[in-house]
Amino acid sequence: MTAVLITCAGQRVDIVTAFGRAGATTIAADLDPLAPALYHADRRALVPQVTDPGYMDALGTLVAEHDIKLVVPVTDIDQSIVARHREKLAPALLLAPPYDVVATMADKYAAHEFFVARDIPSPRTWLPDEVPSDARYPLLVKIREGFGSRHIYRASDAEELEFFLHHTPVDSMVQELCVGQEFSIDVFCDLEGRCLNAIARTMIQSKGGESIKGTSILDRELIEHARRVAEAVGIVGPACVQCFREPDGSLPVTDVNPRFGGAFPLPLAAGGRYPELALALANGERPEPRLGDYRAGVTMTRYLAQVCLVENGDGAPVVLEQQA
Repeated sequence: MTAVLITCAGQRVDIVTAFGRAGATTIAADLDPLAPALYHADRRALVPQVTDPGYMDALGTLVAEHDIKLVVPVTDIDQSIVARHREKLAPALLLAPPYDVVATMADKYAAHEFFVARDIPSPRTWLPDEVPSDARYPLLVKIREGFGSRHIYRASDAEELEFFLHHTPVDSMVQELCVGQEFSIDVFCDLEGRCLNAIARTMIQSKGGESIKGTSILDRELIEHARRVAEAVGIVGPACVQCFREPDGSLPVTDVNPRFGGAFPLPLAAGGRYPELALALANGERPEPRLGDYRAGVTMTRYLAQVCLVENGDGAPVVLEQQA
C-alpha cells in the first residue's frame, strides 16, 4: 500500500478518509494533538508549527520513517512552505505545483496580472492608489494574500472605498464586483501540467469562504475554461478554479487555489477519483485525461461532526468508541 502524508491535517477528515478508501496508508500530521483528522488516519504525528525552522526536517523524518511516497498539503500557508523546500521531502512526490506558481496564486493581485497577460478573463482590479474614475461601483476591497473570505469589504461609493482602504489592517487591492452566477471547478492535473479532469459545481451557499452546499453540473464551457486556466497556471495535482458567468457571457476568474478545495467531498462523490489519480502519479503511472467524466446532479450539503477522545493508560488520547 502507498503511504501518504497529509500535512496540517486539521479538520480535513474528508481528505484523510478518502485517501484511505483509495487504498493508501494514511499518516496525518498536525501541530494540534486534538486535530480531528489525526484520529481518522492509520497513523498520526505531531509536528512543529509550519513557521518553525524545524518543520520541514520533521516532515522529512516522517517521509523516511514511513517510506512515504506522496505528500499532500491541505492548507495555503503550509503549501507555500513545503513547495519552497520540497527537496527535503525527497524521494516522496509533493502534490503541489512549483513554488512560483503557489506564490503567484497566493498574491491575488499578482494572479490577476498573470491572468490578464494570458488573455484569461479577470475582473478589473487595481492597487489602492490606482483606482480610476470610471470604476464601476460597488467595488470590493480585498486582502492580497489571505483565505476564508477574511478582510473583504464592499464599498458602495468613493467615500466608503476611502474608508475601507484607510481602516483595513492588511495589504489590499480593489476589484470590481462580478454580478453573474458564481461557479467553482475542481481540477486535477498530472506532473506535466495536463488537466486530467475538471468537475464544475454550483455555489449554493458558502460560510467563511468555504462552500457548504452545491451541485455538480456538466457544463462543457466551464470544464474547458477551467482546463485552459489550470494548464496556463501550471497546476500540478488538485486546484479549485473560481469564476463567474457574467451577463455578457464572459467567465472572469476570481481565484485559483492550487490545492484540494473546501468542497472536496462533492467532486469526490461525483466520481472524480482524485485520490486514486494522486496515488497513480506517486507510483509513476501516467493517467490519461478524462475531462467531463463524472456524475452531474450530485448535491452536497455539509454538517458538523466530531471525534470524542479519552486518555489511555499512558495518558495518550484515544478515540472513545460510542454506542449508537
